[in-house]
Amino acid sequence: MLNKVLIANRGEIAIRIMRACKELGISTVAVFSDADKNALFVRYADEKYNIGPGPASQSYLKKEKIIDVALKSNAEGIHPGYGFMAENAEFAEMCHKNGIEFIGPPVSAMKLMCSKIDSKQSMIEAGVHVVPGVTEAISDHEKAKDIAHDVGYPVMLKASAGGGGIGIQKVDNEKQMEKALASVRQLAKNSFGDDAVFIEKFIDDPRHIEYQIIGDKKGNIIHCYERECSVQRRNQKLIEETPSCALTPELREEIGAQAVLASKTAGYYNAGTCEFMFRDGKYYFLEMNTRLQVEHPITEAVTGVDLAREQLRVASGLELEYGQEDIQPRGHAIECRINAEDPLNDFMPAPSKIVRYAEPSGPGIRIDSGVYQGFTIPPFYDSMIAKVITVAQSREEAIAKMERALGEFIIEGVKTTIPFHQKLMKDKDFRAGNYTTKFMETFEM
Repeated sequence: MLNKVLIANRGEIAIRIMRACKELGISTVAVFSDADKNALFVRYADEKYNIGPGPASQSYLKKEKIIDVALKSNAEGIHPGYGFMAENAEFAEMCHKNGIEFIGPPVSAMKLMCSKIDSKQSMIEAGVHVVPGVTEAISDHEKAKDIAHDVGYPVMLKASAGGGGIGIQKVDNEKQMEKALASVRQLAKNSFGDDAVFIEKFIDDPRHIEYQIIGDKKGNIIHCYERECSVQRRNQKLIEETPSCALTPELREEIGAQAVLASKTAGYYNAGTCEFMFRDGKYYFLEMNTRLQVEHPITEAVTGVDLAREQLRVASGLELEYGQEDIQPRGHAIECRINAEDPLNDFMPAPSKIVRYAEPSGPGIRIDSGVYQGFTIPPFYDSMIAKVITVAQSREEAIAKMERALGEFIIEGVKTTIPFHQKLMKDKDFRAGNYTTKFMETFEM
């Protein structure tokens, strides 16, 4: 087992990983920016090191600084959490070159899945169902028009190196193609340093369903079933639940097998997520996130698998504690992301000082947070304050628990998305499980 782990992240996910470390007897090291010097995760760690000014580009994204701290503190492993360095293959390589275990997948799998073009080609060859399209980089708008004509409008232009909803644009007809292609290529170059763009068929009004997978270095890979993530705004998830209301038991098993096949094709180990689009009984592999997801707690809630713990065990060279037959989900779980945003003002970020803070509690309620009363939320990072997770025997009970939890959650001094989630829980279409990725286009506060 690893003896000491540096967590190259902040906020609630840093605390989540530190808790798993402590339960396994692993010492923890925090790195923090000037803006986070009073943050809860810094207090929770066994050791802590300042790595620079508030902006992430000067602290949490400084690879060399993080590696230097790991070496100085004698950390044997680095857990990247999500965001920042989590899917940075160059950083993972730096860890390995310095004799540090990167707590994530192998670099080869990261590089493959980082390129949506290369990963899609590999999936096609392996027999994974993918979205119809062309697996080649496109730079010429005339060629793009020809491909789009063959695929059939509308199509999606996608940055090969994209992520987080960045570098995606729908094109409805030939007249839009030249301008759209130039725009997406420039955005991809600015955001990812790679202007490779490809074309996929646009799947109208789908559901977004993802499968949690976990594998060890011995070649064992299992899935922990699905999460429904269709309530999104600008390709950013707002809530998640499991199981999905859309899947039959047969489809659930079939897509799970596809997720495992995709993972094995990539030579994957550690935690990851295979994302699928689903409509009218048909599903398509979209991409793989090579990290722990924000919404992992709902999977833990229904399967009993501690994913962060498994990540640490796998990184330590141990085999999975579970076989596929051991994963038998029970009940229903929902997660609401509570952000420092104003839902009445186009969800604009609203970082400020928390003057009063009290978390809900009781049976079936879990709160993952990284704040406290008196803490000032920095303006430099993701605006998440906390995640509220409820689990119950049925979806109706899980929604009822969420309504109670949101009503009990006290956060004053900061505008939050709690009112949005409260209204969503009462929405008739959401309560009926009748929603897709277009849900937010017609939802009104």
